[in-house]
Amino acid sequence: MRLSGQDAVSSISKLNGCKRTDLEKRYRQYTGRKVLFFLFLILGIFFLFGVAVTQGSARISIMDVCSSLLARFLPEYFHSTAFTDMIVWDVRLHKVLMGIVAGMGLGAAGAVMQGILKNPLASPFTLGISSAASFGAALAIVLGAGIVAGSWLIIGNAFIFALISALAVYILAKYKGISSETMILAGIAIMYLFSALTSLLQYSGRSEQVHEVVFWMMGSLGRSSWEALVMVTIILVFCLPYLVIKSWDLNALGAGDETAQSLGVDVEQTRVVYMMLASLITASIVCFTGTIGFIDLVSPHITRMAIGGDHRFLLIGSALVGAFLLLGADTLARTILAPVILPVGIMTSFLGIPFFMYLFLRRTRTFE
Repeated sequence: MRLSGQDAVSSISKLNGCKRTDLEKRYRQYTGRKVLFFLFLILGIFFLFGVAVTQGSARISIMDVCSSLLARFLPEYFHSTAFTDMIVWDVRLHKVLMGIVAGMGLGAAGAVMQGILKNPLASPFTLGISSAASFGAALAIVLGAGIVAGSWLIIGNAFIFALISALAVYILAKYKGISSETMILAGIAIMYLFSALTSLLQYSGRSEQVHEVVFWMMGSLGRSSWEALVMVTIILVFCLPYLVIKSWDLNALGAGDETAQSLGVDVEQTRVVYMMLASLITASIVCFTGTIGFIDLVSPHITRMAIGGDHRFLLIGSALVGAFLLLGADTLARTILAPVILPVGIMTSFLGIPFFMYLFLRRTRTFE
């Protein structure tokens, strides 16, 4: 049976309509799974927020926390005690919020660095940012030298030297041509340089100074304040939306430099801009918290395993996973040996090492 021309066109149109409907259905499922993942993480963060504010040497209930929060904004209808207000507003709330903001920044920065360097072990700390910030803090602690003075001496030094390391990586990579390989090699060189300088300061410092440097390098949310929270939040609000908007460029880089160039992406400029923004986010966090490892490495991997590698969703997912992990690690650090509070950097390492062992075993089985 032969079809007429009109029947053939009608059949093709129906076939294309079926294909279009099937593609639309698959795309809705594709995006719906990611939205559910985001909602799960947001609910988890809210749950951990409620738990974290109540935990510590002074135990208070979640109702006391809610009363204190509502009494601050609606004093005519809600009341709270002075003790609860002091614990919530002066001691814990800004630390918990800093854990959320810092985790979001580190998670997103890690996803950016893995994207532009095309390396699963890449992170902002691969560029020597952590080592440079540690050297800046050690310089202020041991020698009392820095660009700013007063209570901001250590923070200012850590921030400035973290940015100096990013600039040094850019200059070295620019000299040999900016590629993922040259950036990684330059970052490793900078990392070892600042690590050696920090060790030299520790060797020449007094015992109490060395102890303070080591404690700073462990990472802690205990140095947080409302001023620090506002500063980190402002930087994140300006940087993260831009990274998400330009996430198509990261997707193009994942297909290779030549492919990205054929799609109209300025590969060198994109790498530099993303590197600087990720470095700025990381520097603004570590100067207040010290070195907090594994969040920037683990968060993108978990997100990629759950929803794939599309950076339009990966950046947001990594930020939420980072906030969830850091807030959870800080809650454990404050409760596992209460009333002793462990540095959160120790807990993130304990949480990160098993995950990387799992990744290692998984990849090993894949090649067997």
